[in-house]
Formats: sequence, structure tokens, C-alpha cells
Amino acid sequence: MKMGSTNPLFKGQSLSFPKKLFPFALYALLPLALLRLYLYPLRLPPPPPDSHLLQSTITSSSHSSSSESEEEKPNETPPCDYFNGKWIRDTRGPLYNGTTCGTIKEGQNCIRHGRPDTSYLYWRWKPAHCNLPRFEPISFLQLLNHKHVAFVGDSMARNQLESLLCMLSTVSTPNLVYRNGEDNKFRKWHFASHNVTISVYWSPFLVKGVEKSSTGPDHNKLYLDLVDETWAKDLNQIDLIVLSIGHWFLHPAVYHEGDSVLGCHYCPGLNHTEIGFYEVLRKALRTTLKGIVERRSLDNRDDGIKVTVTTFSPAHFEGEWDKFGACPKTEPLLEKEPEGMDYDMRKIEVEEVEAARANYNARKFGLEVLDVTKLALMRPDGHPGAYMYPFPFADGVKERVQNDCVHWCLPGPIDTWNEIFLQMIRNWNNDHPGEVIG
Repeated sequence: MKMGSTNPLFKGQSLSFPKKLFPFALYALLPLALLRLYLYPLRLPPPPPDSHLLQSTITSSSHSSSSESEEEKPNETPPCDYFNGKWIRDTRGPLYNGTTCGTIKEGQNCIRHGRPDTSYLYWRWKPAHCNLPRFEPISFLQLLNHKHVAFVGDSMARNQLESLLCMLSTVSTPNLVYRNGEDNKFRKWHFASHNVTISVYWSPFLVKGVEKSSTGPDHNKLYLDLVDETWAKDLNQIDLIVLSIGHWFLHPAVYHEGDSVLGCHYCPGLNHTEIGFYEVLRKALRTTLKGIVERRSLDNRDDGIKVTVTTFSPAHFEGEWDKFGACPKTEPLLEKEPEGMDYDMRKIEVEEVEAARANYNARKFGLEVLDVTKLALMRPDGHPGAYMYPFPFADGVKERVQNDCVHWCLPGPIDTWNEIFLQMIRNWNNDHPGEVIG
């Protein structure tokens, strides 16, 4: 039959004739379709999670697709930037809790002090273009085998140190071998399983300083051209040093350099020039990094020293520090960039590390930044708040309650600092195969 001819069975009718039967066929099939749905119902999607978790899922899916694309083109994969990303839900929770880790300072033991909400424990940091592995205590101890890690600085250095000790203690027992000073400001632990030593040195300015006291002047004294010997005298025994400063520079102080007074910060009645604290922070960090490199250069050891600077960790006070609700948030922020003082403090710390890296032998002196400012800024829910004291509302809500919106609950967001720290150590080791840190 030629194309375009009519079917002899339907002489005089077009091939479009069956279309007239289409509605009848549809009605005939409809009962069959309903029977199929009755016997095999469709599965509905699960109810949507909360907005934060939904955002996390979207972000994760997007990352998964991009990762597959990147795997196809490995040469185009950018290096992992651990410091830009989002906080996403993590149902696994922390490696430890406040009742099993004996090294937590009481003021940061939020679980033991009765904090009623626990959602702050179930978030983890997700970098934008890569994954941050969960902390592996055994890997940390193996990489630091026969080494000494020292945390030097203010109470944020201690906060990070205690987080690390708690995570390591899940696989190996730390033995406290030294302690001294008020509030145990100088302590040292030894992990016999791997011959690893971890210590903390109280030095809130890193340079030489005299802290204000109730019996003396109501301001600090800083000597910006001299490192603090309370930790510097032990430099030849340290393989990796973590520096953390910032918050103490906000306090009233008089600044000395050589035999002269440079100026002061908030010192009415002392007849000194007000110069703020930004450039003072810069000078203190510059003196510190220069001092570390010069002293270890004189040591004539081939293995050098690794130096990490943990950047400024923002506070989250809302209103007056001594009133109830000073940091009441219970979830992370979806997005927040450092600004104002937070931005300026971080910028100075990053710039000084970069300058030191350019000036000194980077092969012998590993100089790195642990840039936690943004990821810390996004966690207003992670502070002890009123639970810096045990059960602060057991007798009802008080009119005035002191809050801690500077330090971090343990366990809590600061555990992430050490997850990134471990990756930095791994990168150091990968850059120089066959060489363990130090």
C-alpha cells in the first residue's frame, strides 16, 4: 500500500478514524490504573526537616554533584579551604561528653551544669568544596609520635587544648605530669601510648606583660619588644606551638617599648596618648613570631618548629554581660561574615603570619593560620551562657545572671578547631613525606 492511500477496510475514511475511539480506550484503562494504585501505592517523600537541615541537605547534594564533576577532572580540583562553609546537622554528636572527660574547666562543662538544650552538640562544619573528616584521635597521636605540642596564649588557648585532650582521651589516657600557677594556668600531660606531650602556657599577650590586679594598677602593662619568658624559655623542647590571643588586648593597658611608653588604651588620668589596641596586637604578634624563629635558629636543630596561630574567636553577648539572656540563641547562623572588630583582629593575625612566612625559612619553620573567626562567628549557640555555673536557675530566674559568651562549651563547636588542626598537621606531613611533624 502506498503511503497516503486509504485502507480498503475503511474505504472513504481517513487513517485518523481511530482517534474517535481514544476516549473510550481511556475510560477502559482508568479502572485498571486505579486497581494498580490500590495494590501498589506510591511512596510519598518524607516530611521536610527543619529549615537548617533542609539547607544542609541541599548544600550536601550540591556538593556531591560538584564532587563527581571534580573527580572527572582532578587537575581542576581546588585545594581544600577548610575555613569557608556552613554548619550542618550531624546526628552522631561529639566524641566525648562532659561527664567522662576529666580535663574540662568547670565553667565550660555545660552538660554537667545542667544546660537543658543539647541541639548545639549536633552540628558539624561543612567546608564549601570539600569534606572535613571527623577527628581521629589515633591518627593525631601517631602523627605527633615523640613530639611536644604546646598551646600558648589566653583562655581560648586553654579552651582549645582541653577540647583536644578530651578527644584524645577517648583512645589513650593523658597523665598530668606538671601543673603550676593559679587556676592551673601551666599544665603538661603525657600520652605514654605514643610518647606525646601536650602542654598549656598562660600568656594572654604572648609578649612580656604585667596583669592588672585588685592590689595594683587597674590596667595591664605590656612590653611589646620582649617575648614572655614563661613559655619562651621552653622553646627548645617544643615541636609544635599553637598561639591564641586577642580578648585581653581589649582591656585597659599601658604599652612600653624599650625604655619609653608608646601610649595606652583606655587609661584616663595617666597622661598617656590613647593609641587603641590594633597596632599593639600587631606588634605583639610580630615580636612573638620573630622571637620563635630566632631562638630556634640558634638551636641548630634540623627539624625546626611548626607554628600555628588560631585567629580571633568572636564573643556573642547580646546586651549587658551580666544579665539573663546574654547569648540565648540555640542554633547556628546560616551565614555571617566577620566585620568590625572581629574582622580587624583576624586581619592583623593573618597578615602577620603571612609576613613572617615570607621573611623566614618556610621549610624549617612551618607558619600557618588556623582561621576560625568565621566559623566561630556563626555559632552563637555554643557558649556556656548562664551555665558557666551549675544549675543557675534551680531557684527560679534571677534578675541578673552572669553569662559567658566568650568561651565554648565542651563538648561543643571548638572541637572543630582541632578537627581542622589535625588536617593541617596531615598536610604538613604530606608536604614532606617520611617526615613526622617537627
